[in-house]
Amino acid sequence: MKKITLSKGIVAVVSCLLVGIVSGFATHSSIETWYPTLIKPFFNPPNWLFAPVWIVLYVLLGLSVAIIWSRPGKSRNSKLQQKNAITIFVVQMILNALWPFLFFGLCNPFLAFIEIILLWLLIFETIKVFKKLDIEAGKLLYPYLIWVSFALVLNGSIWYLNI
Repeated sequence: MKKITLSKGIVAVVSCLLVGIVSGFATHSSIETWYPTLIKPFFNPPNWLFAPVWIVLYVLLGLSVAIIWSRPGKSRNSKLQQKNAITIFVVQMILNALWPFLFFGLCNPFLAFIEIILLWLLIFETIKVFKKLDIEAGKLLYPYLIWVSFALVLNGSIWYLNI
């Protein structure tokens, strides 16, 4: 693995995990009341699977951004690219945190579906920008893109089945 500054690595991983913890508050009440009433597709995973998957993904996200954040800026352009990459990462993390509030908090699968499409596009853009700076940092985001792709299909299916 690339050199990660320990303090930046800890801050990045903990920050990403905190996004998950905050998001969990939005899902908690609806997961036992509203969500069970929805018609779900045959490929809907069991509820217990989501937390462990997201924990792993948030750690990978933290490591990925820590690699980018820990890079020494050799030139003004390099520092600008690094800042741009981290900004895109932060924006997609905001969208990541927003999705559970739309889906579970507002009980609105359609609005959440529109939002997760935007999230997917920003994850894809984050990977592109990260890979230009560090190939490993970009690759660490592939599982996240795959899981959000699955979540997008699941979200869209739930919305469609419950119209």
